[in-house]
Amino acid sequence: MNAIRMGIIGTGGIAGWHARQLKELPEVTITALADTSAENRDRFIANQALEGVKTYTDYRELLDGGEVDAVVVCSPHTLHFEQASAALQKGLHVMLEKPMTCSSVEAAQLIQIAADSGKLLQVSYQRHFQPEFLYIRNAIASGEIGKLTSVTASLYQEWKQGTSGSWRQDPSLSGGGFLMDSGSHIIDVLLWTTGLTPVEVSPQLQMHGTPVEIDTFTSIKFAEGAVAGLNLVGNAPCWHETFVFCGETGGIFYDNGKITLRRWKQEPVVPELPQATTNQDKSFVDAILGRHEVLVPGEFALKVVKLSEMIYEAAGYSPLAKV
Repeated sequence: MNAIRMGIIGTGGIAGWHARQLKELPEVTITALADTSAENRDRFIANQALEGVKTYTDYRELLDGGEVDAVVVCSPHTLHFEQASAALQKGLHVMLEKPMTCSSVEAAQLIQIAADSGKLLQVSYQRHFQPEFLYIRNAIASGEIGKLTSVTASLYQEWKQGTSGSWRQDPSLSGGGFLMDSGSHIIDVLLWTTGLTPVEVSPQLQMHGTPVEIDTFTSIKFAEGAVAGLNLVGNAPCWHETFVFCGETGGIFYDNGKITLRRWKQEPVVPELPQATTNQDKSFVDAILGRHEVLVPGEFALKVVKLSEMIYEAAGYSPLAKV
C-alpha cells in the first residue's frame, strides 16, 4: 500500500491536530469526514484546506462509502466503542482519541474485535512520542534513579470553566469528568513511564456543582511496592503539570516540560533529551505500512481504562449511571 486514504470521524478541536500531522505525510490523503454538525464540518474543511473531501453526517455512511482505508476517531468518549468497532468490522484500521473507551469491558471487547478483523488499533496518547516522557521512561527502565519508591502526578487546568455547557460535562457523551478527559493523559504517563501495576486506590472527588467530577485526589498502591499520588484539579486558574518520580538512588522532576535529575547532596542535572522522531499520526501510518508495530496498542490503553475505572468504583461514583 503506497497511499493511505484516511477518514476522520468527529471534526472538533483535536481533529485539527490530527489533520495537520496527517497532511505532512506523503503516504496519506484525507478523503472523508463525518460529523453530525454541518457547521463543524464546513469550519474544519476551511481551516484545514480540505476542499473536495467527501463529507457525511452519519459516520456509518462514511464507513460504507468505500473512500477510506483507515479512520481517526475524534468523537465524544462514549461513542468510541461503537464507532471503532464498526470501522474495524468494515475492514478499516483505527486510531482512537483518548480515552480508548469508558469501560474495561468495552476496551477488552474492542481489542478482540481488532484481533478478529486483522486490522490495527492504536490509541492516540501523544506523550509516548515526546522527548521529555521518552527520557523519563528510559531513565527509569535503565535504573537511573534505582527502584521506584513513589510517584506524584499532578495536572491543574481551567477545565471546569472551559467545558461549561459542552459535551465534556454531559455524562452521556463524556463518560466522566476531568479524570476521564485530560486526566487520561496523566494516567497514561504514570503507567507507561513506570510500568507499575496498580492494585489499590483511595480517591476523593469534588463535583463543584457540575454533572461530572472536576477534582480528583487519589492515593495508589502498586504491586511492585511503590506508591503514588494522582492529583487532577479541573477547577484551576491555569494549566500546570508536574511529575515527581522518586527512586532509591535519585529522583526525576518534571515541571511544565522542564526536567531535572536529582541525587542526594548533588547538584541538579538537566539531562539531554532524545530527539522526537515521530508522532501519533505518523506512527499509526507507519504501522499500517508495516514499518513497525503499533506503538500505543489497545492492550496498553486498557490499563489506563482499568485504573480510571478503579478510581470511580472506589469513590462509589458512576458517571454513566447519571445518564
